[in-house]
Amino acid sequence: MLPLKDNVPTRHFPIVTVLLIAVNAAVWIFYQLPDLDASARELAYQPCEFDDSCLPGGAVGEDWPLTSVTSMFMHGDWLHIGGNMLFLWIFGNNVEDTMGRVKYLVFYLGAGFAATALQTAVTLQTSTPAEGAIPNLGASGAVSGVLGAYLLLLPHARVRVLIFMIIIFFPEVPAFLFLGFWFLFQLWEGGVSLTHPEAGGGVAFFAHIGGFVFGMLLVYVFAAGRRPLRPSHH
Repeated sequence: MLPLKDNVPTRHFPIVTVLLIAVNAAVWIFYQLPDLDASARELAYQPCEFDDSCLPGGAVGEDWPLTSVTSMFMHGDWLHIGGNMLFLWIFGNNVEDTMGRVKYLVFYLGAGFAATALQTAVTLQTSTPAEGAIPNLGASGAVSGVLGAYLLLLPHARVRVLIFMIIIFFPEVPAFLFLGFWFLFQLWEGGVSLTHPEAGGGVAFFAHIGGFVFGMLLVYVFAAGRRPLRPSHH
């Protein structure tokens, strides 16, 4: 299922969400596309750097305090960045509208750090040193925090989704069903990744889980009593 839009208006133009999308797009187009491998080696995050377990000659980029930030704005291919930015646009505008711009930006970055922390812990506990050196990159951990916040703020919003099963459907589903299914899928795939790890890396499912849980746990701290606008039923 691919989300296309929701039915919740906003009070203000979501400038922070738009700027986050613009920064991600600029990093992808102007920094990464000219040399994807070199950009990943330099500014993507490597879990093994956290505990100095990288094999000799393995860690060649910047240190992890910097790459834990820069990796949030990097992606692996067009589908990766396109999917992340689509989710951020659809769900981020209402979360920003509820939290306010500054708190929303802090929340977004905090979700990204939480996502990196959980993925690092799982990787270092369950993977080989070589697997711990695989670059981690993508906005999906931070975006997952936005999804967790949206689930609690607007569980009964309606999300228009694209479903392709021989023919294409465009149904509207409640947000709690769409996001609940999405989170359960991350849990399922995360478990599978532990028992059947994908060679050369793959999707960082535990980053998605970490970001989503962060979002659910701290949404009301950052929202500070503010409520989103009610869904429109026109």
